[in-house]
Amino acid sequence: MRAAWAILAGLAVGGGLAWWLGRDQAPQRSPEARQRAAQAAAANAEDAQRPLYRWRDDAGNLQVTDQPPPKGRKYERIALEPEPGIQVTAPP
Repeated sequence: MRAAWAILAGLAVGGGLAWWLGRDQAPQRSPEARQRAAQAAAANAEDAQRPLYRWRDDAGNLQVTDQPPPKGRKYERIALEPEPGIQVTAPP
């Protein structure tokens, strides 16, 4: 019976030790890794806020592109940012 308790205690201690050593700890990042992460986040934010341009070509066709039109052509810049907050309208 003592052997069973010894085995059980060994399993409990071994399980506790495995848990203690295997905990998920946040890895330490190098300054270069942090800088790359910040640059990637900035690039994603820039892509998310890229505007659209509305203009008419020589034939009078409406063009909506993510690139500005040729120089000298009139255009309207359309921001893709949503309106801030929630707008509630009353039913008619």
